[in-house]
Amino acid sequence: MDAVRVALLREVLAGTEWLGATCRFAAALRGSVVSHGGGLLLVGTPEYEPWHLAAHLVDEAAWSGTPELAPTLVRHAARPSDPPHLAVGPGRLAAARRGETLLVVSPAEPDAPLLEGVHDARRAGATVLALGGGRGGDGDGSGSGRGSGSELTALAHEALTVPDGSELDLDTVQHLVSAAAGEHAVPTPRGQRRLRDRLSRLTDALTAPPPPRW
Repeated sequence: MDAVRVALLREVLAGTEWLGATCRFAAALRGSVVSHGGGLLLVGTPEYEPWHLAAHLVDEAAWSGTPELAPTLVRHAARPSDPPHLAVGPGRLAAARRGETLLVVSPAEPDAPLLEGVHDARRAGATVLALGGGRGGDGDGSGSGRGSGSELTALAHEALTVPDGSELDLDTVQHLVSAAAGEHAVPTPRGQRRLRDRLSRLTDALTAPPPPRW
């Protein structure tokens, strides 16, 4: 993460709409996995796998004492020879059940097979959350809510869209969401200061060279 994005991250924390939107989405994520206790499935697209989000959620699970936040990463090109935590293929979506949470990260509208998998998971009773790029949402500047008109957003119980041309990109929003998910609730003013401190430390970590693939 370069200096411009670091500055944007800190500006978000100063009180733009993004802080509220990402905290609400993170609260929905945390609330779903904690209340249902059925596990978190994380899936991207064949072209975009959310490696860093998976790693950050594992860290947040450990730091916050919330093991439910540690995801199972579902990979489109998983092979049996991969390490166990990287060998879960898209068939896992068909096996999703009530009580589980499915978080879909997609820079653009997913293809038909992924949408079908998401639909199957929701029909089986899983809670579906969507974090993605695309057209603007409900006009609040954050793209939160169900105004983007995408099929994925329509399938989701909770969605956060990063509109095309936004001052933040999808990777930055993922960092904000993962950090906020470690909080016990949507921050109060005191909680916001704690979140600023934690995200400041996260920012320092993000400026370091990227780690090997999780």
